[in-house]
Amino acid sequence: MLKFTLFSLLTGLLASSTTHAALTQVADWGENPTNLQMAVYLPAKLAEKPAIILALHYCGGTGQAYYQVANYDEFADAQGFIVVYPTTDKDSHCWDVASEKSLTNNGGGDSTGLVNMVKYLIEKYNADPTKVFATGSSSGCMMTNVLLAAYPDVFAAGSCYSGVAAGCLAGSPGSSPQSADPRCASGQNVKTGAEWAELARGMYPGFAGPYPRMQTFHGTADHFVEYLNLAEELKEWSALLGVEFNKNVTDTPQAGYTQMVYGDGSKLVGYSAQGVGHTVPVHPQLDIEWFGLV
Repeated sequence: MLKFTLFSLLTGLLASSTTHAALTQVADWGENPTNLQMAVYLPAKLAEKPAIILALHYCGGTGQAYYQVANYDEFADAQGFIVVYPTTDKDSHCWDVASEKSLTNNGGGDSTGLVNMVKYLIEKYNADPTKVFATGSSSGCMMTNVLLAAYPDVFAAGSCYSGVAAGCLAGSPGSSPQSADPRCASGQNVKTGAEWAELARGMYPGFAGPYPRMQTFHGTADHFVEYLNLAEELKEWSALLGVEFNKNVTDTPQAGYTQMVYGDGSKLVGYSAQGVGHTVPVHPQLDIEWFGLV
């Protein structure tokens, strides 16, 4: 009952943001094995080779609702990039981050459909395949982790809010608060960095290149997707990217936030938000800067 109450509260709070202009709905964009919906924000003037951001909603949400929350419009208008706001309507509108299909490169799950949206946009708008990024909140952050692990040759970087490591829910009956194995969200799925990296690499065993850069946020007062999951995410990406913890920078990017820098900070950073619950608010400016779109 507590999980359901928190889930309902989250949905209501995040869906209550200021309304923006309508998105462009896209049909017939390619293989869509799990019947996802695709909506796109197209600026009036596209760059010659625009970048693409895939922005993924939380459980109980939709692409349109997350469009209200994330609000990349002014940046997209200024830089001419494309933002995709997909929707899944299965398992309480939560992204599938548990099934073998979704946790396998080209396995035929939600992750495959999302990547096919990107491929469609690259072809249709001559988008830059080296500038494809993923972001999201809660379930969308979980899927961001999965996409970067299962499709490291598609995404250049990710930035996400209040999620879990790629593979944390592997084998779970589902991915929603009602259907998921609770050990993941409660922070009980603890592994070494090497163990997480092995799990992630198993999603695309033939891949031998570098993994995408990652930036991830979590609130210390999050008891829906426990704060303990931030450490597991950082262990996973530290191992995948080959960078070690370097330093903490307090009150960055704002009072109460601590930036955790790995290596020189160009490949992996975490943000611990003191006293913040589920979810950490989207920081579009930081996302755009992390993606190198300024």
